[in-house]
Amino acid sequence: MPDIIQLLPDSIANQIAAGEVVQRPASAVKELIENSLDAGATSIKLIVKDAGKSMIQVIDNGFGMSETDARMSLERHATSKIRKAEDLFTLRTMGFRGEALASIAAVSHFELKTRQASQELGTQILVEGSEVKMQQPIACEQGTSISVKNLFFNIPARRNFLKSNPIEMRHVIEEFQRLALAYHEIAFSLYHSDELIYELPPAKLSQRIVSLFGKSFQNQLAPCKEETDLLRVTGYVGRPESARKTRGEQFIFVNHRYIRNNYLNHAVTAAFEGLLPEGNFPFYVLFIEIDPRHIDVNVHPTKTEIKFDDERAVYAVVKSAVRQALGIHNLAPVIDFQADINIVDKLQQRPAKDDYFDEQFSNSLKRSNLQNWEKLFDERPADSRLFSNTEPPQTLRFESAMNQDPKIESVPEAAPMFQFQDSYIVRAAKSGLMIIDQQAAHERVLFEKYMARLRSGSGNSQQSLFPQTITLSPSDFALIMEVEHELFALGFRFEVFGKNALLISGVPAGVSASEKELFEGLLEQFKKNQAELQVPLPDKLAMALARRTSVKAGQKLEAEEINAIVSGLFASTKPNFSPEGRPTFFTFETSKIESYFTR
Repeated sequence: MPDIIQLLPDSIANQIAAGEVVQRPASAVKELIENSLDAGATSIKLIVKDAGKSMIQVIDNGFGMSETDARMSLERHATSKIRKAEDLFTLRTMGFRGEALASIAAVSHFELKTRQASQELGTQILVEGSEVKMQQPIACEQGTSISVKNLFFNIPARRNFLKSNPIEMRHVIEEFQRLALAYHEIAFSLYHSDELIYELPPAKLSQRIVSLFGKSFQNQLAPCKEETDLLRVTGYVGRPESARKTRGEQFIFVNHRYIRNNYLNHAVTAAFEGLLPEGNFPFYVLFIEIDPRHIDVNVHPTKTEIKFDDERAVYAVVKSAVRQALGIHNLAPVIDFQADINIVDKLQQRPAKDDYFDEQFSNSLKRSNLQNWEKLFDERPADSRLFSNTEPPQTLRFESAMNQDPKIESVPEAAPMFQFQDSYIVRAAKSGLMIIDQQAAHERVLFEKYMARLRSGSGNSQQSLFPQTITLSPSDFALIMEVEHELFALGFRFEVFGKNALLISGVPAGVSASEKELFEGLLEQFKKNQAELQVPLPDKLAMALARRTSVKAGQKLEAEEINAIVSGLFASTKPNFSPEGRPTFFTFETSKIESYFTR
C-alpha cells in the first residue's frame, strides 16, 4: 500500500491557521493592534472600509522592523517573544504565537511598510494569499503600517459567512474598545470609510471610559482597588442604578489582556448581590495584575481564555475588591463594627428561645397567607359560576416548547374574571380555575401584533410634538442602523442627527412611553435577545418591543384591559407560551381543589 501521509504546503497550512486566528475582520484588527502595542507604539490609528471587508489598515509609531525582521514576520511560528518553552510562563506581551501575520497574509492582499528610527529607508512587502509578490526599500515614517485588503478573497466560503456591514463593524468597534481601555495611556483613533469614529488622546482610565461610552458614565464610576501577595485588582465599577439588561460593558483584563471568564464575572456579580434587580448586569472595568507564572495564556488561539493556578483565590480577591468599592462609596449597606463595640451584646439581647426566628417567620407567614386568602375572597366576583363544577374534570397538557401546536381547553363565554395580586388574571374554566400570567400573556399578544407589522412592512406611527434626540455609543449606533428597516416597519420614525445621534420623531401607535425611554429600553432588550436567543432577527426585535411595552407584574388593570389581554391571548396562534417560552397560564383543576376539602 503506498504512503498516504504528506506535509501540507505552507500556503494551505497558513489558511488552516487563519481559520482559528482570523474568524472575521475584527479578529485581524485585534492581532494587528496587539502587534503595534508590542512594538512600543504611543499612537495607533485604525482605518477600516466596508466594516473591514474591503480594507483594514493599522498605522503605528512603534520601533519598526529591519528588512530581515519584516520578511521573517510573515513566516509561520516566527516570533521575537519566545526562545525556550519556559518563556511561555513569563509572557507579558500580547502576541507570541507567531501565527497572526502569516495567517492574515494567507487570506488577503497584504501590504507591510516599516522603518526603524536608525534607518533612512524602510521596507515594503506585498503578499497575496501567502505568495510574496514584491519586496523593496521605501521611504516611510518610523513605525509600521499594515494594510489588509479583500479579506478572504481566496476563500469564498469563509467570506460568505461574514455578516452585514453593521454587524461586522460592531465587532470591530468592540475589539477597538477593549484595546483602548487596556492601554488608556496610548493615543488611539478609528476611522470608518473616511468618517472619524473615535479620537482618543492619552488619558486616565476614567477619562477613557467616558470617551468610549459617553458622558452618562461620568458620575457613575466607583474606583476599585485591592492588593494581596498574589495579585492586584484596580479599575472601576458602575453604580447599581446604572446597571443594564445586557452584559455589554463588562471588561476584565489580566496583565492588560482582555479575557472571557464566567467564573470571575460571577465574582463581580456576587459582590452586587442584593443591589441589582433580577436580570440586570453592572458595568465594570477591572484590571488584574498577577505574576505570569500563575497563569497560562496559551490555551486558546485568540488568547481570550486563560487558566489560573489558584482560581478560587483570584475569585475571592476580585469579589472583595468590588464589595469594598461599593461600601466605601456608600453604594452598598455595610456594618461598621468600630461604630458600636457592643453590637454583639445587642444581638444577644434577643429572646433566648432557640426557636425565636422560626416563630417569627411562622407568624409572618401565617399573617401573609391570611391576608392573601382574605384578599382573594374580598375580590372574588359574585357570580357563583366561578366555583361551579358542572363539567367533568379534564387534564390540560402543556407542550415542552413554545412553538409546538397548543392544546387549549374551552372556556365558558361569559366566564367571570378578576385580577389577583395585580399580577395574575383568574377566570373559570371547564375543569377548574385558569390562572393567567398577565405579563407573559400580553407579551404573546403584542409579539404577534408586531410580527404582523414586520411582515407587512408598514406599521402605524404616532408622531411626537417635540422630537427627542438620543446619543448612542458607536457600537449601539451601528446596531440601530443594522435594523433600521425593521424599526420603521414597527412604527418608529427617526433620522440621523449628527455623529452617533438620532432624532426620534415617532413611535409605534398605541405605545404610551416616552420616545427616548422606549427607544433606549428597546435597544437594551434587543441586545439581550441577541446574546441569549437563537431566533431570526425580526423575532428578536418583536420580542424586545413586546417585552418593553407589555403590562408588568404588579400593574393594576381595568376590566377592559383584562378582557383585551385574555381575548387577544386565545386568539393568538400559540397562546400556551410567551414569545420567550414561558407558560402564559395554568389550570388549577377542580379535582385538586376538592382534595383540600372533606366531603
